[in-house]
Amino acid sequence: MRRDETLAAYLQRRGISRRGFLKFCAATASLMALPPGMAPTIAEALGKAKRPSVIWLSFQECTGCTESLTRSHNPTLESLILDAISLDYHHTLQAAAGSAAEEAREHAMEQFKDQYLLIVDGSIPVKHNGVYSTIAGMTNLQMLEETARHAAAIVAVGTCAAYGGIPHANPNPTGAVPVTEIIKDKPIINVPGCPPIPVVITGVLAHYLTFGTIPELDDLHRPLAFYGDTIHDRCYRRTFYDQGKFAKTFDDEGARNGWCLYELGCKGPTTHNACATTKWNNSTSFPIESGHGCLGCSEPDFWDAGSFYKPLSTSTTDLSDWAVGAVVAGAAAGVAAGLYHKVKKSSAVSRHHAVTVDELEDKP
Repeated sequence: MRRDETLAAYLQRRGISRRGFLKFCAATASLMALPPGMAPTIAEALGKAKRPSVIWLSFQECTGCTESLTRSHNPTLESLILDAISLDYHHTLQAAAGSAAEEAREHAMEQFKDQYLLIVDGSIPVKHNGVYSTIAGMTNLQMLEETARHAAAIVAVGTCAAYGGIPHANPNPTGAVPVTEIIKDKPIINVPGCPPIPVVITGVLAHYLTFGTIPELDDLHRPLAFYGDTIHDRCYRRTFYDQGKFAKTFDDEGARNGWCLYELGCKGPTTHNACATTKWNNSTSFPIESGHGCLGCSEPDFWDAGSFYKPLSTSTTDLSDWAVGAVVAGAAAGVAAGLYHKVKKSSAVSRHHAVTVDELEDKP
């Protein structure tokens, strides 16, 4: 895809039909918790979008976030989004090495000053002036500060970049910190998870490409569309919790019957993520469905929060306090509706009713 080529022209050249593109836009609207009527607006915006420059920095991390993204299960969604951006620098995926790699980063920073999107995964060590992790003779701290200076926005991918993650865990020998502790003058979107769900990463990119702005965030800088609910709110085992049916061991009758894993340490009631709805591996399953409790990996300091196998409290009635997570879901829906009306006012493409793919296909 040439930089001056729109996404619509690129997809047409690739042989992707208008119907396929509209299905993608409808799926994107659903992914971002927007009404179906927003599909035409997304199609209009993405169709006119040109390829933005993206610089991806990897610091103290395990490469799991990149592995998650590259193993995305839905090529229609992930390929379209990844083809729509210009990934100009990525330590793991780029072919260039050494000075050529750093020249690519510097060139993108200069050519797309104040326009490029910066993605960061991994925490940043700051102890002893950041000497514990360096790239091309620069500490992670120096590289982040330099690259963030003229970024349009920053996406902190993974729990390490969002909260410090496992490198930040006690005793934190390198002084690992998240992006938000260093960069204070740029919009930052946290996409936590260890690793985060692939379609959540691409959903954030889709929102940025569509609207040119960052999505509505919670107080931890997380997109409400994906982190507005707790896993407990949406878990299919929730009905067993309500009935007071809990597995006592991982191989007892309750476990075999799919009962609630709360008493085995599940952190779903206090963990905000889309695992229970979006799932993993082509929407096949997620940890709780596979028989293991949630570890709470998309929450701050999950590694130091206590045993993964100890219940959150000694009284299961305390979970009634977390049941108010439905209120958060309602707030997220309200935010999505507000965004819908805001975009509708500025776009003649928006509709007042849900539009089917067949109806959209007939439009010019």
